[in-house]
Amino acid sequence: MKKLASIYILLLAVSVGSCKKDFLDTTPATSVTVENYYRNAAEVNGATGVLYNAVWGRWFDKAFLCVGDIMAGTAIVRGDENYKTFYNFNILSTDGPVGATWRSCYKAAGSAAVLINLFEQKKKQVGDQAYLTQGIAEARFIRGFAYFYIARAFGDAPIVDDPVMLTEPGKYLVPRYLQKDVLRYALEDLKYAEEHLGQDAYQAGRVTKWAAKGMMAKLYLYSKDYANAKLKAKEVIDYSNANPAKVGLYGDYGKMFTSASANNNKESLFSLQWLASMGYNGGNLFQEYVAPQALLKPGPTNADGYSAVRPSLDMLNPATGYATGDKRRGWSVMEQGFHRADWINDKFPNGFKYDTTAKVDDLSNTFNDVRANILKYVIGPAGGAEPVSGLFTSMGTYILRYADVLLIYAEASLLSGGIDGVALDGYNAVHTRAGLSPVSTFTIDDILHERKVEFAFEGDFWFDIQRQGFEKAKQMVGAQERGNLNFDGTLNPLKVVLTSPSQLFLPVPQAETIENPALLGEAVPYY
Repeated sequence: MKKLASIYILLLAVSVGSCKKDFLDTTPATSVTVENYYRNAAEVNGATGVLYNAVWGRWFDKAFLCVGDIMAGTAIVRGDENYKTFYNFNILSTDGPVGATWRSCYKAAGSAAVLINLFEQKKKQVGDQAYLTQGIAEARFIRGFAYFYIARAFGDAPIVDDPVMLTEPGKYLVPRYLQKDVLRYALEDLKYAEEHLGQDAYQAGRVTKWAAKGMMAKLYLYSKDYANAKLKAKEVIDYSNANPAKVGLYGDYGKMFTSASANNNKESLFSLQWLASMGYNGGNLFQEYVAPQALLKPGPTNADGYSAVRPSLDMLNPATGYATGDKRRGWSVMEQGFHRADWINDKFPNGFKYDTTAKVDDLSNTFNDVRANILKYVIGPAGGAEPVSGLFTSMGTYILRYADVLLIYAEASLLSGGIDGVALDGYNAVHTRAGLSPVSTFTIDDILHERKVEFAFEGDFWFDIQRQGFEKAKQMVGAQERGNLNFDGTLNPLKVVLTSPSQLFLPVPQAETIENPALLGEAVPYY
């Protein structure tokens, strides 16, 4: 935590900029003070732009998939040191993605807290200006989401209300607080955001009160407060019904994940924002890790395409993953016969074809241990219509979609008295978009399966397993096939058995406990 304090101090100088066509185009300033800056909406909005991008880079780099999908069994790895312990739950406090998750989440939360405190100071100078309230609400939404993620990923965890205080002697020795208090802290931020954010985004990609209500519904569901989960989800649903052009299901699921032109569509309530031109400082690296080399390694992209994370056999089995006829399989996964005429590179002048028949993995063929690659967030090679710059794209990352709100309402309804018409309509809206027939009822297992296939490879399904509690999570994980295919196509099986409730959460990174021994103590109440 002490090391992170320097990052927060640095933010005072660099998280400002002019609010241009894209709010990620910021202009660093080194002489910013509360007295001479944050004088208008443009300056405040420029400062909050970083909260959607750079602060999340190390988490989204690899940890996003490690926690949300590899632990969930929706994706597998090929022995990559960055991922493999997450697949069998032998996760260590020294694992890179553990530290990356911790640092990114606290960097985001801390950066937001610094801005909140600065804007509050500015209010004391200039009065209760609406643009400052908007900035505070936006930053509190981001901080609320960060702590919600921290609580789910680590369980008991520190809360740092004033990160600048960490620079003072001894103040960095922050203890772990009870998970329920971390969740309450996150909820308080989201409640403020709900009250003070506008109904419409003042700039594409900015959060609104509907994002806050949707995130509150998700937090309430996680906390098993089904009445409030249902209430907040219903408020978003009602708004969507009255304003279908502003909030609702997007008509093209496949395009939503394979074209940056679909960024910030009406289904996206909250997403991270990336620019290919920002490279390691703010470009999206996702397709570099999941796409095949035959797509990205040839010119003009000249990247790699590691296929490091791939769909699991559990997802590819119609009995446990994508059911026969579920169009989400073709929209989310590349398999034999996949073809995109517009994905042109030096080896595929007539469009990329996914071909496993040669049983080799090279610049013209694809072959791996599941005979499939993730398609979500892959937008193709450079040189086409999509913004691709070497390793990087401008494809946004969905954190909260309207489909999630519909399924939250359906589940909360089921678990708080029974399925009503709104719940059934919402479930069927998601279900039938995938080409499946409507249902007349559903169970909790139906809901969990729908969430599995709807949100696969979006870094989230592990938390759906985790919130079922240890015994149910043990049963769900134990039923999965986590193996792969041999060269001849026979199964190399792998079953994983959870043995301890502690495996539901990540350990505190060792580097943090060395620096702050208070993290090794028992969690204490914050409130």
